[in-house]
Amino acid sequence: MKHPTKLTAPSSQYADQQTPHLAGTGLASRQTTEYLPFIIRPIRDQGDLRKALEVRHAAYARHMPLFADALRSPEADDLEDDVMILLAESKLDGSSLGSARIQNNLHRPLNLEQSVDLPPWLKEKRLAEARRLSVAPGSPGRLVKMALIKACLMYSFANQLQWSVLAARPPLDRSYEKLLFRDLLEGETFIPLPRENNVPHRVLGLDMENLEAAYTQAQHPLLGFFCHTRHPDIHVGNGQAIKAEPSIAPSTYTMTKPSMRAWA
Repeated sequence: MKHPTKLTAPSSQYADQQTPHLAGTGLASRQTTEYLPFIIRPIRDQGDLRKALEVRHAAYARHMPLFADALRSPEADDLEDDVMILLAESKLDGSSLGSARIQNNLHRPLNLEQSVDLPPWLKEKRLAEARRLSVAPGSPGRLVKMALIKACLMYSFANQLQWSVLAARPPLDRSYEKLLFRDLLEGETFIPLPRENNVPHRVLGLDMENLEAAYTQAQHPLLGFFCHTRHPDIHVGNGQAIKAEPSIAPSTYTMTKPSMRAWA
């Protein structure tokens, strides 16, 4: 399987390189720079993969404990060449604060399409799918969530992808609706997803080409965060699939307590 088009953003050491942003051309003078108490970057090795899996497992263990057991080990989707796994790490102590997985459809259909028949007009678009967005509890939780979402949108922007899509279970679907994601199926349709333990999910999408205009028209409180703020601590570049070794198994992990929040 081919690797996706190379990203233009830096990977994680690279304060001197420029990160792609969600603002349109000519908006540099309107941007501010904001530093975060954590770094978001693509995983680089097996150790990073383990940290992402620990966050993911603990997040799902709170609401879906039986399903979460299967998430102790890498999923098949984690190992595909067109997938990037993002990890949020505390600057203070290096602890894992969140993770997310992104896939594009530049070389094959989204994994979501194995369970959902997307509208014909959408299948013709360049798409990104965000899954397994998981956030640790605590005071930075909402900020980590918003920063991970921004990282996913930055990935779409850097790859010139037209729509960012996801599937969210209730009540989490409402949080994405507030971010201007809209239904991609007729009405508020909930589809049982086999890869999500057959829990009904709502399929939502965000139009990347008109994101800034939509947020401006809605006077959205996150317009500045998403479109007019440069976050040097968010990196979406040079992401490669990390191939899990057969030795990676639940017994090799020291799992954190299942007190996390799973967002998608």
